[in-house]
Amino acid sequence: MQSGILAVALREIKRIAVSKICIWGIIVVPMLSTVILVYMMSAGLPQKIPIAVVDQDNTSTTRALVRQLDAFPKTDIKFKSLSFREARLRMERFEVYAILSIPKDFTRDAVSGQQPKLVYYTNNAFFASGNLLFQDLKTISVLASASVGLKTALAKGFSEIQVMPVLQPITIDSHVVGNPWVNYSICLNTSLLPSILQLIILIFTVSAFGSEVKSRLGSELMRIGNNNIVSVIIGKMLPYTILYLLVSLVFMSVLFYYGDFPLKTGFFPMFLAYLCLILGSQGLGLVLTAVFQNYRMGLSIASLLGMLSFSITGFSFPVEAMHASLQALSYIFPMRHFFLIYVNQALDGFPIGYVAYHFVALLGFALLGLLVFPRIRSFLEFDYEE
Repeated sequence: MQSGILAVALREIKRIAVSKICIWGIIVVPMLSTVILVYMMSAGLPQKIPIAVVDQDNTSTTRALVRQLDAFPKTDIKFKSLSFREARLRMERFEVYAILSIPKDFTRDAVSGQQPKLVYYTNNAFFASGNLLFQDLKTISVLASASVGLKTALAKGFSEIQVMPVLQPITIDSHVVGNPWVNYSICLNTSLLPSILQLIILIFTVSAFGSEVKSRLGSELMRIGNNNIVSVIIGKMLPYTILYLLVSLVFMSVLFYYGDFPLKTGFFPMFLAYLCLILGSQGLGLVLTAVFQNYRMGLSIASLLGMLSFSITGFSFPVEAMHASLQALSYIFPMRHFFLIYVNQALDGFPIGYVAYHFVALLGFALLGLLVFPRIRSFLEFDYEE
């Protein structure tokens, strides 16, 4: 055990054990992120978002309309019968996130066929709450139109059976696939946590070799590894790989067993996906180390790519809606392939053959790291410049 892969691995374990940065970055940060993100999104979907209603008509029809809106689980009418100016001030102070304005004589004009306007405003600076309230307000406007139409037709002597096919000629029966609860945590936490892991892997892969050069211990490392770069890289990466796998198991336990998130194809495909993500991210980290051969530059680019993966891999905004160049760029991130594996396996339950290409792509990143072993060796032989 004086030299070789095992000696390098034991040396790296000792370095990790005495490094506060490694302990915090590899162990504490993922655990804290898991607790914080799962707690923040424990409700699944934002509920009871405050809005204001300006009801200048104040008839039985508009009051019933307001009660229906307040019954929606995502909407909480905090303020009623305010002037529009006061409601706007409350929105500017972020006390409410939407305003429903019902004009004076709304009911009379609707019954007489004068088509009054039902106006609503949403604050889309807060994207999630703004869009959720927009859905509820749009729904209630359709219900208001149908309600007025029904009352008008009944007043003219038509029966409800005769009127309903005209008011709603097509009945919609919707089925949400993969995430029928529309649970934000299922969509986001299952992608955010692996993205955090990918960022950590990229940074600490570059740091594992850059710190050796900075400490001028590259030649000692090569000596312990029998002057064999393969033994050196495998020995250095192995303890990190094991730690990342343990972190992945924690993620899976919290999300799929404690949180009971959908996992239609079972444990093994997702565990394999995490393993391939780890190996692929380590391979990409080796490439960054070899290409730049500069500790600070490598860390900067690793951080940049890790942060970009939060937005360009498709779980917050669909890749298909991006510019063609960005669509192509998204596939150079291991997280993009992991995300597609997760959606197809855990949520949709497709056979593993449907995502075989993405498993191969992740392993391709790892194999790409093998090609830069000679450059890693030359990097370890550099004299660090302050």
